[in-house]
Amino acid sequence: MPGDNIIFEPVQKSSTYPRVTERIRSDKSLGWLRRLQPIVMTHRWRIACSVLAAVVAMVAQILVPRVVGLAVDRSLIDETSGLTGFVLVLLVLGALRATATFAYRYGLYGMAFKVEYQLRNMLFEHLGQLSFSFFDRVQSGQIISRANSDIRSVQMFMAFAPIMAVQFLSFIIAIGLMAAISIPLTAITMVALPGVFAIGQRLRKVMFPLSWVIQSRQAEIATVVDESVNGVRVVKAFASEQQQIETLAKGAQRLRWANMVQHRTRASHTPLIENLPRIALAVVLLVGGLQTIDGALSVGDLISFNLYILLLQAPFRFIGMLLILGQRAKASAERIFEILDEPPAVEDRPGAIDLFDAHGAVSFKDVRFAYGTETVGGNPGNEEAPVVLNGFSLDIPAGQTVAIVGKTGSGKSTIARLLLRFYEPQAGQVRLDDKEIAAITQRSLRSTISLVPDEPFLFSTSIFENISYGKPDATRGEVEAAAKAAQAHGFISELESGYDTVVGERGYDLSGGQRQRISLARLFLQSPSVILLDDSTSAIDVEIEQSIHQALKSLLQDRTTIVIAHRLSTIALADRVVLIDKGKVIADGTHRQLLLNEPRYIETLEASTETGEPWS
Repeated sequence: MPGDNIIFEPVQKSSTYPRVTERIRSDKSLGWLRRLQPIVMTHRWRIACSVLAAVVAMVAQILVPRVVGLAVDRSLIDETSGLTGFVLVLLVLGALRATATFAYRYGLYGMAFKVEYQLRNMLFEHLGQLSFSFFDRVQSGQIISRANSDIRSVQMFMAFAPIMAVQFLSFIIAIGLMAAISIPLTAITMVALPGVFAIGQRLRKVMFPLSWVIQSRQAEIATVVDESVNGVRVVKAFASEQQQIETLAKGAQRLRWANMVQHRTRASHTPLIENLPRIALAVVLLVGGLQTIDGALSVGDLISFNLYILLLQAPFRFIGMLLILGQRAKASAERIFEILDEPPAVEDRPGAIDLFDAHGAVSFKDVRFAYGTETVGGNPGNEEAPVVLNGFSLDIPAGQTVAIVGKTGSGKSTIARLLLRFYEPQAGQVRLDDKEIAAITQRSLRSTISLVPDEPFLFSTSIFENISYGKPDATRGEVEAAAKAAQAHGFISELESGYDTVVGERGYDLSGGQRQRISLARLFLQSPSVILLDDSTSAIDVEIEQSIHQALKSLLQDRTTIVIAHRLSTIALADRVVLIDKGKVIADGTHRQLLLNEPRYIETLEASTETGEPWS
């Protein structure tokens, strides 16, 4: 038995990538940068060294105007010293600035990309922990947008913000050096600052809501594209390509409007921020020129002063960019936090145990469930949602195969989802081996139970990797044996690359029956204690289905199996048949007993999608 501090792993598989252990601060009242602080601070030494290099580059840059001014005064005007020494000093300053600039840019960009890596992995890990109820209500395009463009916006701010902060530090130092040359001229230069600050504040207030709208509308477009690609067969079947184009065009038009408003706002504010200091520059040239003519200011000092004013242009140019990047990053971070702050509707209880070597006895007792009633994000669900299971009770002894039969909407598939804890019942208990499943860790529970759904999902990878998905360390022989049992080895061998064939999106380049057989091969390879078959052979030919059923009978022996049945051939696998209606068990017995004694069972079979198979 593993120790208390060891996380249950169905298959021990080493990872070549470091796991992200840092988390954002949970206090929602904090600013977005303070919430990100635990992640950013993991790179504090890199940031410190990068900022130090940026300061060195900034000091080298600021010294250049002063050296130029001294060179003009002493070498060209007074002729008290040669130019060679000043040229060498400028060369050294240039080389120092180039080296330091490389160092801080490399360090800060590396830090930003590491933060992006951490955020992306943290978000993906959290998505894996969220419950089905979250994905039921959130569009995939919204999730994709936040995992890509929103994280990239945060990354860009992390890369550029420290650089811009150093630029503003250079602004303060330059002002001090300018004051040492001429206080009156420095005062003239500072006249533009209040106007720049006021315009910047207005730009900041406008940019945040605009950035939020733009990111949201980008997510809307991502949703349309995602649905159009995943639903391409439906789109083409209804010849609705133009309708999808119009939907996308409508979203693009909404995004264009928001972008145009943002750029108009930027265009109306940024020129003022950049050009107000230039007006001060013109006045400085006038006053400084007159002072130089009068002898109150040397030519070198005037040149140095004007060069410092030119250096001040960069921080003013960066103000608009920093405000836009900052507000976009803030909006993006808050959209990311919306997901990271979302608590899972299904969580392991404190003290939940790992389940090993389960016998497979399953029990439902007075279970009540309705979709959409879960408490999500601290908010209660829809209390008026239609009830799917209402007082559902069923006991399945270990090793028994039970077929669940009922009309559409009677709650058959919901039973499987509750047993796997994809959802939590609003009332009642679900038990496995006389243990309430809420007291069992989800990872160990789901490694004990294997589900084969009616609509199998294949990943865009090789067939070998799809079959071995639940057992990544499986050998080639084990995978082929599982495929043979699922009657899949024949068609796989006929493919050009065999088991190494990479399937297309969701496996749609294979037939429905082929996908179901690969999904069944996963089951044969995993060999769990409890098996859930949700109409898992519905797309398979009758002859192949019979062969699969022969293999299944061997696999199901001594294993608890719940068969969500729509076909008589599937019901034939069961030792016992349970008929449900309106979320309750209304009949229980063998197939023959129900045929003889339960008219509602016959009615249900008549309403099912059968192909004329005999009932007896």
